[in-house]
Amino acid sequence: MACLHNHSCEDHNCAADWSLFNHIDLPKVVALNESVAGSVKSVFKPWEQRLDTSGGFLESNEGDPELLIFIPFTSDVKIKSISVVGGADGTSPSRMRAFVNREGIDFNDAQNMQPVQEWELAENLQGALEYQTRYSRFQGVANLTLHFSDNFGGDTTKIYYIGLRGEATQNKRDVVATIVYEVMPNPSDHKTKSETGGGFSHVE
Repeated sequence: MACLHNHSCEDHNCAADWSLFNHIDLPKVVALNESVAGSVKSVFKPWEQRLDTSGGFLESNEGDPELLIFIPFTSDVKIKSISVVGGADGTSPSRMRAFVNREGIDFNDAQNMQPVQEWELAENLQGALEYQTRYSRFQGVANLTLHFSDNFGGDTTKIYYIGLRGEATQNKRDVVATIVYEVMPNPSDHKTKSETGGGFSHVE
């Protein structure tokens, strides 16, 4: 389902609403079938820059409109809606499928796996449309994979902007717990049977 804003985004500060941009782990974003390596990173930017094409765009290889984009986050997020600004002359993506918390998906997986949700897209050249998620299925999202399987007849698929609206949780993805294992126990640190008067040793 696509929703059209019924207000001026500048007046209502939509840039603040599209807050998930700051929670995307941009260096780790990757795309399959991109014609220029690393160009996928250029499509993630603040809402107010969604129509700015000076930073580049993502394009599929000639004659193959499919794109698969892996988007990890720096903290778990809840995704309410997705916006996609594609290219003109039939190069905008026409279908989008989403997979949540599934790493390492290739095109074969994307075509055969059941997505969390899928949408028929419009040619959203002005960035006015957003596609609502089934919100209950987009909770605790550590990473999102978007599969664009087709376009509106162009030889390639072009994407200039992808916006994700929602909220982040406090569960940071870059925090790794350090666990220290005791390889050589020190006998003086642990109570033994003789010291406790019976029972099993208690190793802490």
